[in-house]
Amino acid sequence: MKTNLLTRGAKTPDHAAFLRKKRLTTLGIIATQLLIAALFLIGWEIGARQGFVNSFIFSQPSKVWGQFLTMLSDGTLLHHTWITVWETVVGFVLGTVAGTLLAVVIWASPVLARVLDPYIVIFNSMPKVALGPIFIVAFGQGFLSIVMMALAISVVITTIVVYTSFRDVDANMIKLVHTFGGSRWQVFQKVVFPAALPTILSTLKVNVGLSWVGVIVGEFLVAQAGLGYLIIYGFQVFNLTLVMLALFVILIVSTIMYHAVAFFENRSLKWRN
Repeated sequence: MKTNLLTRGAKTPDHAAFLRKKRLTTLGIIATQLLIAALFLIGWEIGARQGFVNSFIFSQPSKVWGQFLTMLSDGTLLHHTWITVWETVVGFVLGTVAGTLLAVVIWASPVLARVLDPYIVIFNSMPKVALGPIFIVAFGQGFLSIVMMALAISVVITTIVVYTSFRDVDANMIKLVHTFGGSRWQVFQKVVFPAALPTILSTLKVNVGLSWVGVIVGEFLVAQAGLGYLIIYGFQVFNLTLVMLALFVILIVSTIMYHAVAFFENRSLKWRN
């Protein structure tokens, strides 16, 4: 009878208790996180009102909230947020695809890997902000140069991480495919790529942050709209409440994007399993 219940997917008392405990633990963690955030905002507001925090430099939550409502009602905030999100998504997709394809090309040719290795190391160590003037001249002051900045920051890291995962695949598995007459493409298709897929999916989460960095830096340099532009504009006119608002929006939207990518990763790994 017990075997039949397990076969049908019925929960045993121990399993139900384990799931209940797991849910309570998750709710407790979320509640603690929200409490920490609330205490931070309350302490910030009280400190600004009492003069412990310089409200001109750091603003205060009530002012940021008022700025949020004003810009939300006239559509300005949504306009700037959408521009930055679109640039980030494009840079994220291009960086991930280009980095993965470059890693495949390098893995397919060991000679090419040896030739490109020092150049990849040099480009990775170079401060990407220094490329800003070159991108402005080459691609103009607009969308393309901002996306190229995001691409420059994310593509090298993606290439290095993915190529390393290709190279670290169990050599015995590769030899087994070769033993049965498999070609190099079949080795990649049947062994290397499936083994490296978790690393590739994990790289997506890293690329979210890198793409946001690249886009915001690009907007600092050339944009006439976007959240990075709001930060620069707020600093220039000494409206630091606007700066804090832009930072909070970046924090919230980038967190949502990160969790969306993490959800996609979990679903993909479940499907793979």
